[in-house]
Amino acid sequence: MPKTSARLLSMLSLLQARRDWPGALLAERLDISPRTVRRDVDRLRELGYPIATIKGPDGGYRLDAGSELPPLLFDDEQAVALAVALQIATTSGAGIEEAAMRALHTVRQVMPSRLRRRIDTLRVTAVESPANRADPRVDGDVLLTLGAAVHAREILRFDYAGASPPRRVEPHHLVTWHGRWYLVAWDSDREDWRTFRADRITPRTPTGPRFTPRDLPADDVATFVASRFRGSDGSGDWPCQGEVILDLPATTVAHYVRDGVVEEAGPDRCRLVLGSWSWAGLAASIGRFDADIEVVGPPELKEAFASLARRYAQAARV
Repeated sequence: MPKTSARLLSMLSLLQARRDWPGALLAERLDISPRTVRRDVDRLRELGYPIATIKGPDGGYRLDAGSELPPLLFDDEQAVALAVALQIATTSGAGIEEAAMRALHTVRQVMPSRLRRRIDTLRVTAVESPANRADPRVDGDVLLTLGAAVHAREILRFDYAGASPPRRVEPHHLVTWHGRWYLVAWDSDREDWRTFRADRITPRTPTGPRFTPRDLPADDVATFVASRFRGSDGSGDWPCQGEVILDLPATTVAHYVRDGVVEEAGPDRCRLVLGSWSWAGLAASIGRFDADIEVVGPPELKEAFASLARRYAQAARV
């Protein structure tokens, strides 16, 4: 029979792995008697672990949530994953930067030396986009309130910065997009799907009645959110999309294109299909490649290039 301390850790690991454990199965997995199982459960309770007894013909045990946080048990891979996640949490935009650093320090302190060395050699520097650094952080309590309303499927009322009156929505998903937090919800007053920036939301309490979730107008929430940022028609396409031939290798262009399609069109030439919110924006985006351009279509893209040419020529003369 293993020593008591090792046996307790093994039992705790099993209790964390699944919700319910019949007493007989727990005894079999640990190779101990049912009486020893009962004693070890009592020892874990004394250490602060809220282990509930399941009544019934088989009987068993369950690791429940308690009013206080007991000591946690992680395997090596989980401990390393937790440390890495805490390091990159500083760019989550959730207002938890200081708490994440304190948690990382706490986790590192109790790690075995072999894991501490692994963590110390894996220093992650999370670099934010300059465009995101000025973004206001989201209050952690706001995120918790939004997440709770999504989970409970309860009508949510909130004030939205720059808009009035208060909004009344059916919250469906809490998502992140390019460093910002958004609430995906059905707007009851406007009878349409909307995405709301979480940093502009001030929830009103209490929440409203429960609702039956609607189906998103997309295969999944990721597709829906991407389509909302590309265009307003829900098709997932940009309002303006054009095709050009660039005098650059496809491998060079593909490195700088995120949402476009790049194909080889001959030696040191490629075909590029790209979208944007406006034709002028699309033409300017293509012009950044500093190469000869042949416009395949549509005519609106050619007109945008001509308009930009006139503006650039005027700017050069001033």
